Amino acid sequence: SSTLPFNDPELYRQWCYINDGTATFAQEWAGVLAGCDAGCKEAWKLCTGDEEIIVAVFDEAVMWSHPDLKDNIWINEGEELHAGKDADGNGYVDDKYGYNFVRNTGVTSWTSNGSTGHGTHVAGTIAAVNDNGIGCSGIAGGGKGNKGVKIMTCQLFDGMNSCSLAMEARAMKYAADNGAV
Repeated sequence: SSTLPFNDPELYRQWCYINDGTATFAQEWAGVLAGCDAGCKEAWKLCTGDEEIIVAVFDEAVMWSHPDLKDNIWINEGEELHAGKDADGNGYVDDKYGYNFVRNTGVTSWTSNGSTGHGTHVAGTIAAVNDNGIGCSGIAGGGKGNKGVKIMTCQLFDGMNSCSLAMEARAMKYAADNGAV
């Protein structure tokens, strides 16, 4: 559609957000139906995101340096990555961008053998920065002068490894204790 609200070049492919039935990638076996979407165009008129909201992603690690995500990544200002200490006293060492509950470390990893990038994909769906002229749009990515929600990584999968149910529960407590809602 020529009436998209943001200048992100891949937004037109995100038919699940805004579907006016004109997608050029439609196939005979997979057509597009106008209005069959999440209603983002109308929702974005009311709100594009709120930087006060922290969303925890329980998945593979989120690439916190990704150009379409870095402005909407939660940062634990009390910590330094690779410092080797729990500077903010929350019980987690080096948890600058979240925590790797698989390996019990503040160093989250999206490059382990077997990693698929799914955590980054999920984070992009939630909070890719809107109207920055790159990549795609996030449902709550901000835009038009507003910042989007913040993404916190709670890494439960690391390559071919995953964490226990007890560690998943610990991840939920970590997220809540650090402001995720």
